[in-house]
Amino acid sequence: MELLAAEKHQVEALKNMQHQNQSLSMLDEILEDVRKAADRLEEEIEEHAFDDNKSVKGVNFEAVLRVEEEEANSKQNITKREVEDDLGLSMLIDSQNNQYILTKPRDSTIPRADHHFIKDVVTIGMLSLPCGWLCAAVGLPTMFAYITCGVLLGPSGLNTIKSIVQVETLGEFGVFFTLFLVGLEFSPEKLRKVWKISLQGPCYMTLLMIAFGLLWGHLLRIKPTQSVFISTCLSLSSTPLVSRFLVGSARADKEGDIDYSTVLLGMLVTQDVQLGLFMAVMPTLIQAGASASSSIVMEVLRILLLIGQILFSLAAVFLLCLVIKKYLIGPYYRKLHVESKGNKEILILGVSAFIFLMLTVTELLDVSMELGCFLAGALVSSQGPMVTEEIAASIEPIRDFLAIVFFASIGLHVFPTFVVYELTVLVFLTLSVVVMKFLLAVLVLSLILPRSSQYIKWIVSAGLAQVSEFSFVLGSRARRAGVISREVYLLILSVTTLSLLLAPVLWRAAIMRCVPRPERRSSL
Repeated sequence: MELLAAEKHQVEALKNMQHQNQSLSMLDEILEDVRKAADRLEEEIEEHAFDDNKSVKGVNFEAVLRVEEEEANSKQNITKREVEDDLGLSMLIDSQNNQYILTKPRDSTIPRADHHFIKDVVTIGMLSLPCGWLCAAVGLPTMFAYITCGVLLGPSGLNTIKSIVQVETLGEFGVFFTLFLVGLEFSPEKLRKVWKISLQGPCYMTLLMIAFGLLWGHLLRIKPTQSVFISTCLSLSSTPLVSRFLVGSARADKEGDIDYSTVLLGMLVTQDVQLGLFMAVMPTLIQAGASASSSIVMEVLRILLLIGQILFSLAAVFLLCLVIKKYLIGPYYRKLHVESKGNKEILILGVSAFIFLMLTVTELLDVSMELGCFLAGALVSSQGPMVTEEIAASIEPIRDFLAIVFFASIGLHVFPTFVVYELTVLVFLTLSVVVMKFLLAVLVLSLILPRSSQYIKWIVSAGLAQVSEFSFVLGSRARRAGVISREVYLLILSVTTLSLLLAPVLWRAAIMRCVPRPERRSSL
């Protein structure tokens, strides 16, 4: 009986083992099918970038250093380092001390995050708060706090920001949303009253700045190409900075009178167009400075051709805006308004998509993206004040945070030690540039403004007296191309930064002098 029971138990155990093995074999087959599908997926998405590009003309092989963040001896740290090696998120440094962070991994099936960039944004946000409190306590604009934050964290300070390019890229979105809100407060009806002033003023100022630059360049024996480049850089004014001065400020709009904010914004928009034109002409300017050929006629023809292309692009943008205003923007906003009831995400997403669409269109037409953001705001503002208030309330928090990153990214290029070493020279140059731009603006506006609106020339001139932060971009490109030297590049950066720091003081002085007391409180 016991033997029969044992045999029966053994038979049942064998059946159970066979059934379990059968289940395992089915699971193994399923996993094998999944493995084959995963292999096919990796083969489909793998680009073989190294093999495809190593034979391309102009490609050079170069040794790089791979630097880990932590040198570890314990098993736990070694494990963490091995994981980071596997993810490929360590820092690479080439022979010219350029630092690189992974942008696209070989295996796209593993989710990754750039922890350097995350730490940089978190650090900027944390340090901006006490800096902002301190500036608010002493009565300074919070812009100073954010620039100071960038100085403290940048290469000239604690040097804790590693993803400088990524931080600057994120800061550009602050410019986009700032200019959209500026356009949101900018009525096209007001623009019609000042379009002649907006076009003539910046053109005259730029020509006068170039004339003075060529004169001083001739006296100091500077090449005409460098003189034209430096003068053009210094003639531009900061649209985002002045936009911060004007957003939310009360401005008088008397019948038959011209609003100073309308004139100022119109001139800044024209300068943004000039910036796009100069960016287009810059390669020709670089080639002209590098070449020793005497074919001046060909260079002039090339520049005229580029100017014609820009004017054609501007005409296309203008016609597109008319079509959007007449046929598309009204139905589009009404659809957003209906869909966003109880859900503001749809409204924010729809407005952001429209901003990105406009900046993409202007970029494709070889006009600056900043102009596209401004035009997006102006088109939305044509739907009335209630629409403007609703959209501004939704977009302003996003703009405020991104503006912090933008001004902090400016501080990353401020070098206090260089300013201290050359303080006397830099203060003299900065004051000379600010005073020259102010006086030229006053002179030009005195000639083109109506007699009844002559009083606004002081405020508009104060708003134009600083140097645009885009001189950083222009200066870096010119330095890489060999148009200007390292010393001239540092001088441009320092003069631009100091002029931006002086801008709120000059603006406040102009407001105190020219604006009536009830208006003055909100403008400051």
